[in-house]
Amino acid sequence: MGKPSHQRRLADTEAQAVAKSLRISPQKLNLVAGLIRGKKVEQALAELEFSEKRIAGDVRKCVMSAVANAENNHSLDVNDLVVAEAYVGKNLIMKRFHARGRGRGAAILKPFSQLTVVVRQVEEEKTEKKTKKSAAKSGEGKAAPAKAKAKSKEAK
Repeated sequence: MGKPSHQRRLADTEAQAVAKSLRISPQKLNLVAGLIRGKKVEQALAELEFSEKRIAGDVRKCVMSAVANAENNHSLDVNDLVVAEAYVGKNLIMKRFHARGRGRGAAILKPFSQLTVVVRQVEEEKTEKKTKKSAAKSGEGKAAPAKAKAKSKEAK
């Protein structure tokens, strides 16, 4: 008789939290969200803790909420979580009026935003870093083109 349950939009290794009606413009909020994208959760929380932006406290709350959702609702390991996505959306805009000279008025726009943070459990990250380091040591990096140029000069 009840409503049919909808499918989960996120993967089994992901959890999200949404902070709605944040009193800041989306452009300013996106600057703070850009600080934490792709970082491990503990590093992201540390950066938000010491950020001088006013909204950093609310973003930190949202990240902590996403971590709590991952731990309690989806049984994910907190130590392996990475901020996979942090995106910003527009919300309502309060329109206000400021009296100006000669009977005119000026519009004042007070925008609101919403922030969505998705955390993902990642374990393969350690093995990927090891393969990248071994590839760099084998000479597949920037040094290979320089060696080819040196050999071509010697041949001439």
